[in-house]
Amino acid sequence: MISTDRAVHRRQPNVHEPSESAIAMLDEQGTVVGWTRAAERLVGYSAGDVVGRSAAAVLPHSEEAPTTAEFVDRCRDQRGWSGTTTVRHRDGHGLDVSLRVSMLCGHGETVRWLVSVTDIGEASGEPVNGLVRESLLARVPMGIVVRDPQLRCTWVNDTMESHDGISRDRRLGRRFTDVRPGAEAETLESAMREVMRGGPARVQDHRTWLPSSPHREHTYAASIFCLQDADGQVLGVCVISVDLTESRRARDRLAILSEVGTHLGSTLDVMRTSQELAELAVPLLADYVAVDLEESVPFGEGPPVRIGSTERRLPVFRRAGLASIHQGVPESPWAHGEVVPWPAASPFTDVLRTGMPHLEPVLDTAPGTWIDQDPERARTIQENGIHSLMLVPIRARRVLLGMVLFVRTSDPGPFQEVDVLLAEELVSRAALALDNARQYAREHTAALALQRNLLPHRLKGGAAVETASRYLPADMDHGVGGDWFDVIPLSGARVALVVGDVVGHGINAAATMGRLRTAVRTLADMELPPDELLTHLDDTVQRLAEDDADAPEQYSPAVGATCLYAVYDPVTRRCTMARAGHPPPAVVDPQGRVSFPDLPTGTPLGMGLGVPFEAAELELPEGSLLGLYTDGLVETRDHDIDVGMHRLGGALAQPGRPLEELCGRAMETFPGQAPSDDATLLLVRTRTTSPSQVASWTLPGDQTAARSARHLSARQLAEWGLEGLADATKLIVSELVTNAVRHAGGQVTLRLIHHQVLTCEVFDSSACAPRQVSARTHDENGRGLFLVAQLSRRWGSRTESGGKVVWAEEDLAPAPPPAEAVGVPPVPGRRPVLVSATSADPRVAVGREPLLR
Repeated sequence: MISTDRAVHRRQPNVHEPSESAIAMLDEQGTVVGWTRAAERLVGYSAGDVVGRSAAAVLPHSEEAPTTAEFVDRCRDQRGWSGTTTVRHRDGHGLDVSLRVSMLCGHGETVRWLVSVTDIGEASGEPVNGLVRESLLARVPMGIVVRDPQLRCTWVNDTMESHDGISRDRRLGRRFTDVRPGAEAETLESAMREVMRGGPARVQDHRTWLPSSPHREHTYAASIFCLQDADGQVLGVCVISVDLTESRRARDRLAILSEVGTHLGSTLDVMRTSQELAELAVPLLADYVAVDLEESVPFGEGPPVRIGSTERRLPVFRRAGLASIHQGVPESPWAHGEVVPWPAASPFTDVLRTGMPHLEPVLDTAPGTWIDQDPERARTIQENGIHSLMLVPIRARRVLLGMVLFVRTSDPGPFQEVDVLLAEELVSRAALALDNARQYAREHTAALALQRNLLPHRLKGGAAVETASRYLPADMDHGVGGDWFDVIPLSGARVALVVGDVVGHGINAAATMGRLRTAVRTLADMELPPDELLTHLDDTVQRLAEDDADAPEQYSPAVGATCLYAVYDPVTRRCTMARAGHPPPAVVDPQGRVSFPDLPTGTPLGMGLGVPFEAAELELPEGSLLGLYTDGLVETRDHDIDVGMHRLGGALAQPGRPLEELCGRAMETFPGQAPSDDATLLLVRTRTTSPSQVASWTLPGDQTAARSARHLSARQLAEWGLEGLADATKLIVSELVTNAVRHAGGQVTLRLIHHQVLTCEVFDSSACAPRQVSARTHDENGRGLFLVAQLSRRWGSRTESGGKVVWAEEDLAPAPPPAEAVGVPPVPGRRPVLVSATSADPRVAVGREPLLR
């Protein structure tokens, strides 16, 4: 039955008009032997320009493109090739095209190649994406016959037999009317003669019943093209036959996939997206689908797997998605999350190497095949009647994210090339969602690792405070923000308490938080008062913001941060605080009374307003509770900050309860509501150093001060049972007191504090900070602080009202003999000073001055 209604054909979106397709014929080595007028219109070369020349004139011209010989070899291995690529126009510019290379066979073992090219840029707007439409046409099985001027068949492809039931041997050398007489063949031959006489390329529709499916009528579209030689003479005609029934079926399924595919990637969870992919494909494409992801994808860790990887060790894949028409998914021996092994000689390795899908229309389970090497799969295949499969890679930017296995069991029809295209389209949509999720997982993993490493792993309150903390991110699933807290040991048994908040979430906020926390620790080591520390921190944030403005692609500007910094002294029970736009702390006395001190607010960090920060001092009874927090704990969309502070105070007003319990109660101040911002809480319960642990003396500012300091220190250490530290301590206090007398003048105060370490402090009225220098061999002075540094675990200085304090700390365990540790070089022209752990007073014994800085 013949139909010449071309208007009907125009309504078929998956078949080209003849003018849309450029046809060329190549010999076995890739030399052009036939050309069409449509090809000349597309690429600008006439038949005389290209016939007899290599197809390299118009083949893909990018650096990654293979040579003509390599391309021919690839086509020979795959019996053709199809896809989208770029060809060269005569004027030099590139054309994005859908290209299909089909293998034709003649008498004996002779081979020709038919190349069909369509310009993607001219694809008409249709409901289905143009690029996908072109790929669909490239994959729909096409029957191809080339006939000479007498209409005798000279070349034919393997697909043609499935279109009309005529074998190759029976067809070659004969006209169509010879092998299938009738009006249908005569009409088709008449159209061929018209095209050879110079008429335009034509499309003839016809319907037929095939021996393979006698109960279903198939509609075919036969496109007829005239082939020319180098002189423009007619070589014959090329007839390309497309099964419109299968094409329409594929188009309808693609439309369904396009619609349901929009629901893929509803979350950034790669496991959920994989499961969605499997469920969408069953039963639309397959009876059973398994999605396996390369193990670095779900966790965002590890190097990606590149397409074409030649590493000896195969990557590890884990099952991420499963769906089946059968209850319980009996086709899968592996459950979600389990490693899925593949034998080395299997389609898996071919897909990994080429990045191309693998199709087995009829699964071969005979001995010696790859399945024979995999007993577990062989058993599953036999038990579930698996007879056809596709393996499609999940690719993104040449990175292999995973594999999708499509299987048919109950559906008797084998997978075809068009099914591979549909599967690729669905997988490509999932690949975009999975790649986004993978990138997010990598960023999230990096941010968590950054935050985990930047926040304190264990808070050390020392002898000053007992501590507990909580951090609750606004995004419970991803948990990365800009809040931070810290407890920093300071000299003299004191401790610094810090809480801060960087606006925003994610890795940029975490990175900025880390920079600020590092800056605070550095400034804290300088022993700055809270108001001065915030001033320096404000300057630091402004400089960071200026640097970030020069490189906006790397960091977000470090502005919009707040901070509260407090220093608590357990000896005096005084706490000095300053804040930069941060909420005030909650203070709970031992009787459970709650207050929020009225501290000077201060401006947020980095604002550049030039307003100085102010500090306030509180005296805290022993056992007081301090709650330092960020605004996310006390402020929600439905309640202002005052309501939140009141609830927080009520949660903390429980004298004597463990800090961990109080932390838990405080983090539930708004039960049932998700936090709108990151919430951080740092709780500290103050301790007081016993007066018996502190000894303090005021010494005269003369030459007797050092001797008195040594004597008083030795006596106090004996009372504390620290006689083993006496020698080293006497040397340390002797140097510090002598320096104070020499460089500051006036009275000097010596204080010893016995807590987790032994702290020696010397106060004088000079604001000039000491500095350790390297003394040369002939220098008389300059070795005092070097000696102090060698005998102590650490030393430093801090400013105090009316002067400064120089301090040194010693471990409570006995130190090694100073003579062995110090090794002070002799001073030329003077007798060496004997520094011995057993000499009670070496400087008095030799009558020399102490070693000064």
